[in-house]
Amino acid sequence: MKKTYLLLASALMLTFSACDTARQTQEAENQTPTTPSATAGPTPSGAVMSKGGLRVYAFDNSQKYPESQLRLNTPVAGGVVEPGPVQFSYSLSNFELTRMTPHSNSEHMANSHQGQHIHNIVDNEPYTAHYETEFTKEISEGEHVILSFLSRSYHESLKHKGAYDLRKITVGKPTQTLEFDESAPHMFYSRPKGEYVGPQETEKVMLDFYLVNTDLSTTGNKVRATINGTEFVLDRWMPYIMEGLPMGENKIKLELIDNNGNVLPGPFNTVERTFTLKSE
Repeated sequence: MKKTYLLLASALMLTFSACDTARQTQEAENQTPTTPSATAGPTPSGAVMSKGGLRVYAFDNSQKYPESQLRLNTPVAGGVVEPGPVQFSYSLSNFELTRMTPHSNSEHMANSHQGQHIHNIVDNEPYTAHYETEFTKEISEGEHVILSFLSRSYHESLKHKGAYDLRKITVGKPTQTLEFDESAPHMFYSRPKGEYVGPQETEKVMLDFYLVNTDLSTTGNKVRATINGTEFVLDRWMPYIMEGLPMGENKIKLELIDNNGNVLPGPFNTVERTFTLKSE
């Protein structure tokens, strides 16, 4: 009798084990597999352009913030302020400064350890990054164009309407006038900038620019990017990845052009910058 109970218990244990294995297998089959874009960083959106040893491609797989809004309260548009440290104050909604952008792109590109921030650009000079909605910034006497926009932690700009603020201000009593039509098409330079160190920062370098009053298309306006003398024509307003850049100083020239290749009028629609890559 005792042997019968032992045989019965063993049979039940085998049955439960088989059922549990089947259940776990079914659960594994029902799980959604991880997509490559969730782990591999920037994923090409469209064709990859290869030329002169470089690979350039657009990507559009970053965390989206469609409800985020930014507004510069001071200095006021068209206002007059004193030269020196100018006070900036913003209103911000549905966007968290200093937060690390939750996407694997942050692991595959240069990434600010201070998190998400505001890019503040004066007259298309290199931006300053700000992690609070109030700060002061030295501005010289003259008429100036101020562009502000929201940025992910890895410096990719938010490009939807409401994520930027553009205005012209007067500092002091300038003797010259800055010709700037706020309703015309304009391009502002953002990235790359400064120095990049180590494989994470140098293998994939982001090219990002900001457009106002225009978009890009195959039959309309475009951006001509000349990278170390090699020309690429960009027909979508997206961030781009550059691969194959050499260590040391690199040069980039951006031009906002029409469909015939002519540079559009505007004080900032042609810009040249240098940046440096270091292995360590």
